Amino acid sequence: MATTKVYIVYYSMYGHVEKLAEEIKKGAASVEGVEAKLWQVPETLPEEVLGKMGAPPKSDVPIITPSELPEADGLLLGFPTRFGLMAAQFKAFMDATGGLWRTQALAGKPAGIFYSTGSQGGGQETTPLTSITQLVHHGMIFVPIGYTFGAGMFEMEKVKGGSPYGAGTFAGDGSRQPTELELAQAFHQGKYFAGIAKKLKGSTQ
Repeated sequence: MATTKVYIVYYSMYGHVEKLAEEIKKGAASVEGVEAKLWQVPETLPEEVLGKMGAPPKSDVPIITPSELPEADGLLLGFPTRFGLMAAQFKAFMDATGGLWRTQALAGKPAGIFYSTGSQGGGQETTPLTSITQLVHHGMIFVPIGYTFGAGMFEMEKVKGGSPYGAGTFAGDGSRQPTELELAQAFHQGKYFAGIAKKLKGSTQ
């Protein structure tokens, strides 16, 4: 059986999205026959500016280029929000995929979205909703998690990020880290998405 490649491509300034990405990778890799790999998109801000913003150094996760996207059988895209939209760094990366759009090299591939916002009203739904346009123009198949996470989707006693669109977390002032429940939802998204990517690949062989 051929290996199904799932690429988890993300931008993370303070590490919140990266923590979700790492858990999503674990979930995807737990599916037999799936190879999951983490990628970062390029930073667009100068080191001096990042330093003034208090951003920690980037991890050693490799930087992806648009030309590497077609290698994947499925893509999970993660980013923090900026005023209810994906961060400019990720948008700049998507803007560089014009060549892939021209040839529709990503058409038919499944794609999912995960994200981080600063507050409960800060874009947990608008961020993924407005990002779907990127997938549509590439002809990709959006794979939300719906309510497949079960009881965790209805948690009301604890603050929890995420939505039917995908896994999410709240960064607050930056000190808050993803909770166990948020990480569990991220793991679930990776596993659920990988299972669908595997089925889609199998149906085309």
